[in-house]
Amino acid sequence: MSSKKPEPNNTNAPNNKEEGTPSDELTVVVEELLNSLSNKFAGVSSEIFAKMDEMSRRLDNLESALKASQASDSASASKP
Repeated sequence: MSSKKPEPNNTNAPNNKEEGTPSDELTVVVEELLNSLSNKFAGVSSEIFAKMDEMSRRLDNLESALKASQASDSASASKP
């Protein structure tokens, strides 16, 4: 028979920083996810604002064209 003693279970030993605890790993994963979502949201927001600016510019051009068309129609209708 072997007289080898079983090694003690070190459940009370401090955690090794290199390996990290599951809660530390979860925190890192959640922070990365939040950063990723934040970056995606910022990108989508800037795209939406750019499209809104373009739409506003196009509406201003359309409004100007309509006013010019109405002015030319009024001028031609007033001529005999």
